Amino acid sequence: MNKQPNQWPAEVIWESVVTDHPGFSVEVLAQIDSTNSELMRRARAGRLEPVLLVAEQQTAGRGLLGRQWFSGTETSVAASSLTFSLGLPLAPQNWSGLSLAVGLSIAQSLHPDLRLKWPNDIWWHGRKLAGILLETASQGEARYLVVGVGINITQPQAEGLATPPAWLQELLPGISAGQTLQRIAAPLLQTIGRFEQEGFLPFQALFNDRDALHGLNVSLSDGVTGMAQGVDTDGALRVLTAQGLKKISSSEVSVRTLP
Repeated sequence: MNKQPNQWPAEVIWESVVTDHPGFSVEVLAQIDSTNSELMRRARAGRLEPVLLVAEQQTAGRGLLGRQWFSGTETSVAASSLTFSLGLPLAPQNWSGLSLAVGLSIAQSLHPDLRLKWPNDIWWHGRKLAGILLETASQGEARYLVVGVGINITQPQAEGLATPPAWLQELLPGISAGQTLQRIAAPLLQTIGRFEQEGFLPFQALFNDRDALHGLNVSLSDGVTGMAQGVDTDGALRVLTAQGLKKISSSEVSVRTLP
């Protein structure tokens, strides 16, 4: 494990997970294009070791459906947001619902009032606080998972956004990016390990308890409209439409609420 700046609890995180994940490392970079992109590049080059990669500033961060996620500024690169990617080999029987289990783990680690918007966002009071992007790379028979996470720590810029975002210090005044990472890292690895063994079923009821869309009228980017009815045992969004109940499983479909 590389020695890291004091504001990042790299050694504490490493010690909490290395027993269950031999070879695990924690890396903190001042700047990179995208932590997800970097771990995907490494995986394609055959580097499949478990790693937590943190960036104080991302210049080309990515979210769901190719949306950009910016982090840090020239004057305050380490405090405004937490951006990291977790990479590790994974072989679940069914990958369905993994992004929901990841979001649930993060919300549970941070605050009981946080809600989950299917399939990749964490909300507070109807505003986006955090986003998740899952990617995989295949190398021979192995498959490597990259979990990218971006969390607003302090109030972000809201220019051009229809709905102002939320930030963690609204709920937890004074919390830093490093403290946030320490809360998240070990439980997230435990959640992914349980998902690998048991799938999404153990997380279904817990997700539905925090479901931000349940009972709301929603419109999907594929044209479906109706009332959200929670998620099924595979993490598919259930939408009650005029034509009956539909299950939406594609993460390429975006969802917005209707008045």
